[in-house]
Amino acid sequence: MATIKATCPYCGVGCGILIESDRARITDVKGDPEHPANFGRLCNKGSTLHLTAKPDGRALFPEVRQIRAALRQRESWDATLTLLARRFADCIKTHGPDSVGFYISGQLLTEDYYVFNKLAKGLIGTNNVDTNSRLCMSSAVSGYKVTLGADAPPACYEDIDRADLIFIAGSNTAFAHPILFRRIEAAKAKRPDVKIVVVDPRRTDTAAFADLHLPILPGTDVALFNGILHLMLWEGLIDQAYIAAHTEGFDALKQTVRDYHPKLVAETCAIAEADLATAAKWFGESPAVLSLYCQGLNQSSRGTDKNAALINLHLATGKIGKPGSGPFSLTGQPNAMGGREVGGMANLLSAHRDMANAEHRAEVAALWGVADVPSRPGKTAIEMFDAVASGEIKMLWIACTNPAQSMPDQAKIRKALDKAELVVVQEAYVDTETVACADVLLPAATWGEKQGTVTNSERRITRVKAAITPPGEARADWRIVVDFARELEKILRPGNETLFPYESCEEIFNEHRESTRGRDLDITGLSYPILESRGPQQWPFPSGASEGRARLYGDGIFPTQTGKAKFLNATYKAVAEPINAQYPLRLNTGRMRDQWHGMSRTGKVARLFEHVQSPALSMARGDMVKRGLQEGSLVRVRSRRGDVVLPVGVSEELRAGQVFLPMHWGSRFMAGLGINALTLPTFDPYSKQPELKHAAVRVEKIELPWRFVAMAIGEPEDVARALARLEKLRVHLSAFEYASVGLFGYGQENVILRGAASVPLSANFVAQIDHILGLDNAGDVLHYEDKRRDIGRKIRIKDGKLAAVRLSGDAAAKDWLQDWLVQGTVVSHLTRVLLAPSAKPPQDFAPRGRVICNCLNIAESEIMTQLKTMPMQSTNKLALIQNALNCGTECGSCLPELRRMIQTETREAA
Repeated sequence: MATIKATCPYCGVGCGILIESDRARITDVKGDPEHPANFGRLCNKGSTLHLTAKPDGRALFPEVRQIRAALRQRESWDATLTLLARRFADCIKTHGPDSVGFYISGQLLTEDYYVFNKLAKGLIGTNNVDTNSRLCMSSAVSGYKVTLGADAPPACYEDIDRADLIFIAGSNTAFAHPILFRRIEAAKAKRPDVKIVVVDPRRTDTAAFADLHLPILPGTDVALFNGILHLMLWEGLIDQAYIAAHTEGFDALKQTVRDYHPKLVAETCAIAEADLATAAKWFGESPAVLSLYCQGLNQSSRGTDKNAALINLHLATGKIGKPGSGPFSLTGQPNAMGGREVGGMANLLSAHRDMANAEHRAEVAALWGVADVPSRPGKTAIEMFDAVASGEIKMLWIACTNPAQSMPDQAKIRKALDKAELVVVQEAYVDTETVACADVLLPAATWGEKQGTVTNSERRITRVKAAITPPGEARADWRIVVDFARELEKILRPGNETLFPYESCEEIFNEHRESTRGRDLDITGLSYPILESRGPQQWPFPSGASEGRARLYGDGIFPTQTGKAKFLNATYKAVAEPINAQYPLRLNTGRMRDQWHGMSRTGKVARLFEHVQSPALSMARGDMVKRGLQEGSLVRVRSRRGDVVLPVGVSEELRAGQVFLPMHWGSRFMAGLGINALTLPTFDPYSKQPELKHAAVRVEKIELPWRFVAMAIGEPEDVARALARLEKLRVHLSAFEYASVGLFGYGQENVILRGAASVPLSANFVAQIDHILGLDNAGDVLHYEDKRRDIGRKIRIKDGKLAAVRLSGDAAAKDWLQDWLVQGTVVSHLTRVLLAPSAKPPQDFAPRGRVICNCLNIAESEIMTQLKTMPMQSTNKLALIQNALNCGTECGSCLPELRRMIQTETREAA
């Protein structure tokens, strides 16, 4: 057995992980107690990483589709790379360098990112290289640059412990960055006088924890921040000396915010005027203020303005560069920061250089040994796919990301991928939506198999080592790029010395390090040996330094031409797509607790479905009543771009006129094109980040009387069988008007298909599903059919317990039968009950409900039973529940929901 240090591949917190392996397979994970990002803690996603580290569902060898309509066939690496080099070279020679594009990922390591950037801008001569970080972090980048002068978060995680006010805007930190939220909880417990303000249209678990929740209308952030500045000016809570010495542009902003008087702002944002005043008072009077923000500010057609308007508050009060203070953007992906550092975006160059700056281009050209770097701006994410759709970009290389799930306006994205002359997908998993569109599939190594570095949200670089070798013929991402680049060089610059001489990722890091010399992110004092011996380090870390810098701009000097920060004179503008009579509801998208992004990894772990098993629309109770909807009713959600059909449920988090959908569900898990069939591609003019958070929609009740459920248990940890069944079931999603497919269970990889249709599906179709789930074996299957009513039921019993169930026509018994499947209930004596046409559960049956504590498999019903036994006057019910059930004592991800359940039960009991 061996233990290797690495980092978590999920959010940008950058938690350190100890990977345990037997050199051939990863057997377990633990939090690294020495890593300063998490000190040993992991959330429930990170703590199940070893369950995702299986060869099942992986891309194992190169595949090539010779004719667009044909299936891809296995090919050798040499033949595949030779083919790609010839195809790309022919396209470049015929149509120019800008006829190709590269769409890459914040999940790549920094070394991978660097060689992709050099391949496009140095060898091919195109700036058409962009990243999925454009969808999540580019407004944070532009917000920092237009105000502070550089893309450099000035704060650090330690500031959470030292802040007097933590101001969270547009972030459900409890779900999206759980380990940071544990730190916020600890800071509040240690110093109860610390104030927490949360700005969010929904009353999320993060908002429920706050001392003050500002439930603003979607998109009104700039109005709120300008209103806070207006009040701080009025009350004399700004730092005039700091403004005069270290900033410029305040006079123009001051004139603008005079119009943002409290009554107008309160009405615009739909919040109480008194709450606005409280927020301004706390921000102005608190000695140290730390702002934490994420997609609510970034994913907007006015994302740059929103980011800058919040940064303005810090500059106006001088609360930046000091312990506990600063505007701190929380990164969405594990290495979005590293990608920004190497210039892995269409408008950037290595080491935070700007593409538009001729001097910067010359510096990079000299470093790379090329004549020049192209000056023409490259296509950003939305622009790139538009260019593919129009035929301007003819060949697209996609690496480590899944745009056929994650990009807005999916109908347009799918058409673009179909239009491209060649789509290359460099991917670890063979079952993503984008892989289905690939003409060439290149199998890539993934977490636990790769070496290099990553940078987390606080500018901390961690050395990552591989625990095992990649399965099959999969290769490291940097190795794939280098091998392709060398083949392409033979055609584009024959006889010249290679621009890609690297034989290790360390050589790439060293070149990247040299590119930072003298820059704001100078890391010339770092090396692999230093990172290995001294642990993760923050930049800047120039030559001669003994450590990195925790906070930036403490001296009041900023990386601008004048050395002063700049106030951006931002004004409020509404969301890009306003509601109207045809589309009267505001759709908000966001994250679930236990899934991550497109679920290509988390979607392979059954227990991560137990908190939320399938896609559903959340809606305010009053809006449901108006439409005659009940819990579980099927609805069609329609925007101007597309529609989805799914169940609806009541949410107390939402105010009237708003609905919510998690962003994770794509066409691998539901019928149709997924949630992003609805979302909006309109983007910010500066950051080019699309407005994924908001869209105008309508919700219509839909009657689909023929219901269908099929489910089967798997053997413990039998991932291969479950995933094989899942893939076979996915093929049939399109047969239904509503359908979802997924896993469930704890320690067993069980599969489930849910569907509904307006008319019964054929007996042949039902028989195909029966075959997939082993329900066509007459020996141990019980069968009931009512052909007149189109109702059928098949039950397979193994060792006295349910092994598989199919309900067609009527799925009312789904919940209790699913519980019996999971719990292994002995049912051999209940065959009449199981097959009765209007089957009802036994009178003593109580549904287990959602799993709240994923670590210990503790369900909602168990927690509620415990709560109801407690005296109303109990002062610390959370501690009592933890003592009784141990829930919330492992990773802590369920603590916010436990608190909410306690508050609800206490209120209802009273």
